Amino acid sequence: MRIEILDAAQDDLIEGFRFYETRQAGVGSYFLDCLFSDIDSLLLFAGIHQIVYGYHRSLSKRFPFAIYYYVHDDLIRVHAVLDCRRNPLWIRKRLHG
Repeated sequence: MRIEILDAAQDDLIEGFRFYETRQAGVGSYFLDCLFSDIDSLLLFAGIHQIVYGYHRSLSKRFPFAIYYYVHDDLIRVHAVLDCRRNPLWIRKRLHG
């Protein structure tokens, strides 16, 4: 298995980093460390998560973020990393728009 993080998901991670880094120096880096650890855990647990809006959704262990991905053969493709505090209609539109 291998993981591919799409450009949109990378942009989500950068946005999350900036949000937390403006709150307190160093928290943005901690955010990225935690989210990349959660993404790496997909190598072991991909496919077991609930399907939401057509994607598997893995919840982050430390931050209120969800990783939306799908599995195709031996590829885990991460489509989005979104803040769960956002409006569900916005999340749906983001995933399907």
